[in-house]
Order: sequence, then structure tokens, then C-alpha cells
Amino acid sequence: MAKKEKATAQEKDRERWLARFQVRLAMQPGVDRAVVLQGVKEVTAHCEETGEHPRTALGDPDACAVRTAERLVPADRAERARRKDKWLDALDSVGKKAEHIAGM
Repeated sequence: MAKKEKATAQEKDRERWLARFQVRLAMQPGVDRAVVLQGVKEVTAHCEETGEHPRTALGDPDACAVRTAERLVPADRAERARRKDKWLDALDSVGKKAEHIAGM
């Protein structure tokens, strides 16, 4: 593989890692746009500073997103978001059951 192709493949892998990290971070309870931006900024800065690939430096993007959310999101805000999500899931479940009954 040519040097340019290898660099391109590494760059694409880095972009895929970062995209997965962003999505998983955004899915964490209590995470807002500012937290996602801060997390991406920290990962990017670390990798630029050390020259490491994010997977080498930080591991799995899913696990890194969980750790980042735990560090950047206040515990009370995350707990409120979890409670809200449970309530919305329950409401959605009731709505689906009502649709099923109405469709009989």
C-alpha cells in the first residue's frame, strides 16, 4: 500500500472512531451540544498533541463516550435525564399498546 493510501486509510479510521464517539456521547443521559463539542475538542487535542490514534490513546469509542459523559455531565442532570427517558419510554409503550388495541 502506498504511503498516501495508508495515511488516507488511517485518517478514515480516525474519522470513523470520532464519528462513533460523537454519536455515543450524544446518546448519554444529560449530554447536550456543549458536552459533545467539549468531548470532541478534548479527544482531538489529545491526539494532535500525542500523535496517537484515538483508539490507541482512548480505547473503544463507546466506552470513551460513557467515561466522558460521566466526567463532563453533572450527576444530578444525568439522573434527571434518565428519569425523563424512562417516563417517555413508558408513555411510548402505552401508546403502542393503544394503537394495537385500536387496530384489532
